[in-house]
Amino acid sequence: MIIRSLLYVPGSNERFVEKAYSRGADAIIIDLEDAVAPSMKTAAREALGRSVPLAAQGGAPVFVRINATPDRLREDAEAACRAGAFGLYIPKVSSPRELEEIADFLEPLERSLKRDPLRFVPLIETPGGVLEAAAIARAPRVLAVSGGGEDLATSMGAQPAPQVLSLPKQLIHLAAKAAGVLSFGLLRTVADYKDIDGMRAAAQEARMFGFDGASCIHPSIVPILNAAFSPSDSEIAWAQRVIAADEQATREGRGAYLVDGQFVDAPIVARARAVLALAQDKPTPKTDTE
Repeated sequence: MIIRSLLYVPGSNERFVEKAYSRGADAIIIDLEDAVAPSMKTAAREALGRSVPLAAQGGAPVFVRINATPDRLREDAEAACRAGAFGLYIPKVSSPRELEEIADFLEPLERSLKRDPLRFVPLIETPGGVLEAAAIARAPRVLAVSGGGEDLATSMGAQPAPQVLSLPKQLIHLAAKAAGVLSFGLLRTVADYKDIDGMRAAAQEARMFGFDGASCIHPSIVPILNAAFSPSDSEIAWAQRVIAADEQATREGRGAYLVDGQFVDAPIVARARAVLALAQDKPTPKTDTE
């Protein structure tokens, strides 16, 4: 599954939810947690039966970020399940057992509704969670893993500066890759969305590190993420040259060859194939102008 961009929309704002599908994001996250005032959380949950289909009308998968507090977690998860959400964003996950308990709770409900199991994206937002990231990434239903920059910095008594967040976010990223799941995120906080140049540089950096995509809290960042996590024309052309040279070398029985003056071996060929696969399979969600 290719997801380059995930757009958060507050579940308490119907206008934002209605427009979410038209913003070009590969996935939508309806937020019941940080973006919703405490007094509005129950109403936002009760609105999921309408807001999930509204957000999904362009064809993008819809996640719901639930509240991790004991008084809300299960009710939020159940409401998202009944509304037809694709998956859950689960905050402040510190152990795989938390995901196992949610999966056990949802399984009989999903069976009764005859729907596919909800996929999970655990948000790792504490030092303990970072140290358990490998186990969390291998837990049931995990589609992707991500780190919450602001909460992570706060839990460390630190500022959410890139040099603070880089190491823990890389550890979370490595855990995702080791488990064979997607890795979402930037090596900085996403809160300062008005820093367009900084966000563009961070997205390009994350792609270089091998992240698969990232979330954002403002639609202006969606095209930046889509561009950064998509192969450029020059990358595609390079990959095509590598594959063509590899096919010719195979026909001629040669094991070593050069492309653009650089030595090519099996890992580089695999990288070229991955570039072409990403270029071919990237999502094309509908917008309200289509």
